[in-house]
Amino acid sequence: MGKRKLPRIDNLVITDMASEGKSLGKHEGKVIFVPLTAPGDVLDVQVIRKRKKYLEAVPIAYKQKSMLRTEPFCQHFGVCGGCKWQHLPYAEQLKFKEQQVLDHLVRIGKCDISRTDPIIGADENTYYRNKLEFTFSDSRWLSDEEINSGKEFQDRRALGFHVPGMFDRIVDIDKCYLQSDPSNEIRNEIKSFAYQNGYTFFNHKEQTGLLRNLIIRNTGTGQLMVIVVFYEDLPAQREKLMQFIASRFSQINSLLYIINQKANDTIPDQDVHIFKGADCIYEQLEELTFKIGPKSFFQTNSRQALQLYSKTLELADLSQNDTVYDLYTGTGSIALFMARHCKKIIGIEYVPEAIDDARENAEINSIANASFFSGDMKEVLNNEFLNAHGKPQVIITDPPRAGMHKDVLEVIKVASPDRIVYVSCNSATQARDIELLSEMYEVTRVQPVDMFPHTHHVENIVLLKKR
Repeated sequence: MGKRKLPRIDNLVITDMASEGKSLGKHEGKVIFVPLTAPGDVLDVQVIRKRKKYLEAVPIAYKQKSMLRTEPFCQHFGVCGGCKWQHLPYAEQLKFKEQQVLDHLVRIGKCDISRTDPIIGADENTYYRNKLEFTFSDSRWLSDEEINSGKEFQDRRALGFHVPGMFDRIVDIDKCYLQSDPSNEIRNEIKSFAYQNGYTFFNHKEQTGLLRNLIIRNTGTGQLMVIVVFYEDLPAQREKLMQFIASRFSQINSLLYIINQKANDTIPDQDVHIFKGADCIYEQLEELTFKIGPKSFFQTNSRQALQLYSKTLELADLSQNDTVYDLYTGTGSIALFMARHCKKIIGIEYVPEAIDDARENAEINSIANASFFSGDMKEVLNNEFLNAHGKPQVIITDPPRAGMHKDVLEVIKVASPDRIVYVSCNSATQARDIELLSEMYEVTRVQPVDMFPHTHHVENIVLLKKR
């Protein structure tokens, strides 16, 4: 029996924004999620996935375009998977993000909230990232026009971003609006050099090829780090490329390379080699200096990170007598930002290398009242830890997208701080955790911060006070 053909739906009216950057409409009582659309669009769609309670579809033809729309500025919009909201004016993006936070807190968190504090938008909504990771591939993604042309494309080498949901397909990027100059020039010059010299690009299925990844980091202080990740260990070709980069871009402060022959692209467990310059760069946030190494985590929008930390400090309302715990501290950036405003601050983080960075950053900034501990949060944060270090008056928590483990929430209840400042990149899991704390704590402030313009992602800060 053949596979059942999924239906086409004509004249679907898009009525609202939804999660993960999609929009939605309804047809015969079922919700239909469609990417790259806007409320007010009327279009024909092809259903690509059928679920019990909803359908997923892709646009086929627009009958009427929403008045909300604006023209996307990037030639790669809709293909590379980034910046999915370019078709919406930035002011409209902020409205939808603010509403998304409120919806999650009311619907999932069961919070009695009628409004949030106005979202803090970004003054600069292009060229705002301080880190980008590009992938080399010998299987460039072909556009519909290229596929329908009937031509054969022998050389499909590419350097760019993954097609959403396809680990082995890369969109070749000409110009990216996420990172300031000379990011585009560096990427394109390296790609051109590789073309001219016959360098092989990575094949994700066969696990072959010389060039694998390119990572570019910069700072507000003007410093620049470039990391070339090779798969094959070919010293002569590696030396030739690295020497080209060093001579062509003398402004690079830290030029590094990695040989990664694992099955995946992650580099925390890989050796980093210095080709030229230092092993790190430095970022400045107000009076604080942060060392950033090739493996360091740091907020990828430095300007908005300052807004996020400043608002977190405001909501924490610290005094010089307070003991503060900073859970999921990362490299300690929030903890160090708070340290001068409290008696002592204790940061806990799963990744040992991040804790090493946090301790070094504390030393760089002559901060003596910050202590950092590494380990699984639900194992480190226990009654013995509370007894050893004292119960906190304030807990700041900034967990990963999955939110906090139930065991951590239980220890927070035992610690019973006066205030909890919950910073999150996922307001849905944040709302879930808040609901689990609701017997003891109530939400008194909500402050969204837009860290990633032209995407559906939004950071949110919630202040919880003990009932």
